[in-house]
Amino acid sequence: MSELPRLLADLTSGDDDLAERAVSQLIVLDKEAIPDLLIMRGKENEDVRWWAFCALAQMPGADATWFIPGLQDPSGAVRESAAMALCLHPHPSVAPRLIATLDDPDRMVATLATNALIGIGKDATPELLSVMENGTQAARIEAARALSEIRDPRAIPVFMKVLENDSVLVRYWAEQGLENLGVGMVYFKPD
Repeated sequence: MSELPRLLADLTSGDDDLAERAVSQLIVLDKEAIPDLLIMRGKENEDVRWWAFCALAQMPGADATWFIPGLQDPSGAVRESAAMALCLHPHPSVAPRLIATLDDPDRMVATLATNALIGIGKDATPELLSVMENGTQAARIEAARALSEIRDPRAIPVFMKVLENDSVLVRYWAEQGLENLGVGMVYFKPD
């Protein structure tokens, strides 16, 4: 008889220690557990949704699209769990959803989304460059950080542009990005 019903009950018990043990055992069940965990993402209880994303994130071969619904969850904790899962399973197909999360009011969600975009790498560059041109200030800071870590030469013109008259944090990440690309130099503004 399958252990799945007991493990799912443990996962949703409200006891974090029991839930953590259940996650490690659900990973072993892998494909048998996934359908139930996918359903749990939509449950009313915030804790259940959080644990569902947590368990799915640890499944071998997890599909990045599983975590998209969590990025729009009303709970910041659930959004964080989904964004963390995408750090572990970055994929170019979810880049637009991560981009939309860069100005999340929960700054940890935005930071984790940025980390996931860094994990996607150069495939995320075009959308990040668009944020640098048209995004909110909070999103632009995250986009500049991502671009500085991705180290795509396509970001050089944007980095040069923001050095002239942007926020301190955007300029900081632009300078870091230029340095990471080997273009770091002292910039002098004519009087």
